[in-house]
Amino acid sequence: MDHKIKQSNRLIEQKSPYLLQHAYNPVDWFPWSEAAFTKAKQENKPVFLSIGYSTCHWCHVMAHESFEDQAVADLLNRHFVAVKVDREERPDIDYIYMMVCQTLTGHGGWPLTIIMDSEKRPFYAATYLPKESRGGMPGLLELLPRVARLWGEEKQALMQSGQQISQLIDMKPEKGEKQTVDLSLLSTAYHQFTRSFDNQWGGFGPPPKFPTPHNLLFLLRYYETMKEDHALQMTEKTLQSMYRGGMYDHVGFGFARYSTDRVWLVPHFEKMLYDNALLAMAYLECYRLTNHAFYATVSRDIFAYVLRDMTGDAGAFFSAEDADSEGEEGRFYLWSKDEVEQILGQKAERWAQTYDISAKGNFEGKNIPNLIHSANYYEARLGMEAERQLMLACRAQRPRPLKDDKVLTAWNGLMIAALAQGARILKEDRYWQAACRAVDFINSHLRRDDGRLWASYREGQAGHLAYAADYAYLIWGLLELYKTGRDENHLAMAQQFNQDMLRFFWDQEAGGLFFYGNDAETLLTRPKEGHDGAMPSANAVAAMNFLYLARLTGDEELEQKAGQTLDCFAAQIAAQPTAHSYWLLMVNEKFFPQGRIVLS
Repeated sequence: MDHKIKQSNRLIEQKSPYLLQHAYNPVDWFPWSEAAFTKAKQENKPVFLSIGYSTCHWCHVMAHESFEDQAVADLLNRHFVAVKVDREERPDIDYIYMMVCQTLTGHGGWPLTIIMDSEKRPFYAATYLPKESRGGMPGLLELLPRVARLWGEEKQALMQSGQQISQLIDMKPEKGEKQTVDLSLLSTAYHQFTRSFDNQWGGFGPPPKFPTPHNLLFLLRYYETMKEDHALQMTEKTLQSMYRGGMYDHVGFGFARYSTDRVWLVPHFEKMLYDNALLAMAYLECYRLTNHAFYATVSRDIFAYVLRDMTGDAGAFFSAEDADSEGEEGRFYLWSKDEVEQILGQKAERWAQTYDISAKGNFEGKNIPNLIHSANYYEARLGMEAERQLMLACRAQRPRPLKDDKVLTAWNGLMIAALAQGARILKEDRYWQAACRAVDFINSHLRRDDGRLWASYREGQAGHLAYAADYAYLIWGLLELYKTGRDENHLAMAQQFNQDMLRFFWDQEAGGLFFYGNDAETLLTRPKEGHDGAMPSANAVAAMNFLYLARLTGDEELEQKAGQTLDCFAAQIAAQPTAHSYWLLMVNEKFFPQGRIVLS
């Protein structure tokens, strides 16, 4: 796209890499703002809301097919007010409207497409939509005129539908008999994981397979406390299989977001900071329990990737790397056999045999390096380091995927926690230093003068009031730093942020933490996140933090807060225990504390 001959829209003033990707669309985009909804009300137009993130492959597809297309842009500009949201900057908006999409369609994903009225009440929801109808999916060229016609002819019906959907989303659970969570739920969850376990390839359930490291952390803790060997066996099989597959970058290290197949060969190539932080914790914990050097090596490799490619000069961690480069998904990571022979010469054949490189290829005519069929996969990793370095140096000459260099407080909190654990378990001071630098960055750049945290930072500007997850994950990181280094400043910071979190997010009536603060913009509803997704529930992490802080300081009120938070979500945890694995870790900690240190 030649920006020199294209006119920018309002998104050009934003800092988000995702919004800037759409700054030269012919669509007259607004960022999420009252100005957009005021315009919709004044001009009697519905709002077309599109939510995505910068490293999302299908977001790119929809942008190129539709949002760069003049015919689609004309329809949106004529009949709608179009609003773009970066889900990583505004997870509160994304969470609410993803609930809408899942309620209406039974599924979710990105890009998320919502059509609503000027009061932010949705009446249509979908994910990716093509330009023209195909495969049962409505195309924008057909959908947009139909909605515009309905808005003109049956506006009241659409608005009533939006009101009903909004009321459904805002429903509070009925107060019934108080549910409690006890140790029996740990066994229930363990047996559910056992039933869904893929004995041949590791992981749980059918593809696509996500790493979901907090599930593995629960199983490791279950093994440790209940002496159930199969919990460890399932975890080891999964950790080994994920590493051996193409979801792991065998040339440059780090894990991609998920595998599209059962055997972990073909990933969705984007790399997320949070996945790598949580996976590092899982490999570290497995190393702690087994003392097998393989798990320590993978942990070190993850940290090597993050510190090399995902760390800014001032010490903060960047968010993600794209799946696409040069317009193709995965291109940066794929190899032909000829390329390998040119780089490695006489050593090429050994590399090719080990890493499944062939003239035919294992993915769309090219090759994803993997160790799926290599029996001595760990020895291969150690014995071919010189060849890997040559491959990495060659790959560095390729056009890189986009790096989303915004700094998110929540995701930095997770990486701080992982590095602090790495410093403690691997006895590596450099990980401690890296974690401390990130804390210093947050204190310097992501706090308001009154101490209130910001959620994101890019190019000298912080924005968006921090959410419950930002506080919970950062406190987790600070507590891990304290456990590693016993620096009283880290404990004091954790206590201060915990007090602030309770002040801004605590539900005084029912317990638990709201998603966004009482000083933030009021949205369609004010939800409380209870289930785990790709990351653990903020409420579960906060409850664990309450337990740790109570035991560190002797603060009985925090112990009560931990119990109240658990009680708030007890019914939904009991209904779907495997979707609440970090809660199960918290329950395990409640009954089997790993260590009690009381400060005098």
